[in-house]
Amino acid sequence: MSKKSKVTEMEEEVKDAQTMENPELEGKDINEENQEEVSEVEQLQDDLAKEKEKFLRLFAEFENFKKRTSRERIELFKTAGQEVMVALLPVMDDFDRAMKELAKSEDKEMFKGVELISSKFKETLRNKGLEQIEVGPGDVFDAEVHDAITQIPAPDKKMKGKIIDVVEKGFKLGDRIIRHPKVVVGN
Repeated sequence: MSKKSKVTEMEEEVKDAQTMENPELEGKDINEENQEEVSEVEQLQDDLAKEKEKFLRLFAEFENFKKRTSRERIELFKTAGQEVMVALLPVMDDFDRAMKELAKSEDKEMFKGVELISSKFKETLRNKGLEQIEVGPGDVFDAEVHDAITQIPAPDKKMKGKIIDVVEKGFKLGDRIIRHPKVVVGN
C-alpha cells in the first residue's frame, strides 16, 4: 500500500468515527461542516459587532441627554425666580420714590424706618441674584443693554449719542437682563 492510500484510508476511518459519534454528519464532507461552522461564527461575530455599535450609540445619546437636561435644570434654577423678581421691581422703584420724598420731610424717624426696610428688601433681592445695571449720564448708549425712550438735542457735542438721563433703572438676574434701563439719549 502506498502512502497516499494509507492517508486516504485514515481520513475515511476518521470520517467513519465522526459519523458514529454524530449520525447527522453521514454523507457530509468534513470541510463542508467546517465551512458552515466558520460562516456561522462569522455571522455571529458580525451580529455582535452591530449590537456593540448600537449599544455605543445609544449610550452616547443617553450621556448627551443627561448633560443637556442637567444644563437645562441649572438654567431653570438660576432663573426660577425671574417672574417674582420682575413683579417686585416696581415695589423697589416705589421705595426709591418714597425715600426721596421722605428725605424732604421733617420726620427723620419715619425716614430711618423706611430706609431700613428698603435696604433690607434690596439686600434680600441682591442675595437672590438680582443686580442693578449701572448706568449714568454721559455713558455711551448701547442698544443691546439700554432702552431709549426718547431723544433730545444734546446740550453739547460731547453728549451726542450718549445717555443724558436715566428714567428707570435696569436689572439683571444672573447673566440675563430682566429689565433694560430706560434712558434719554442726546442726538
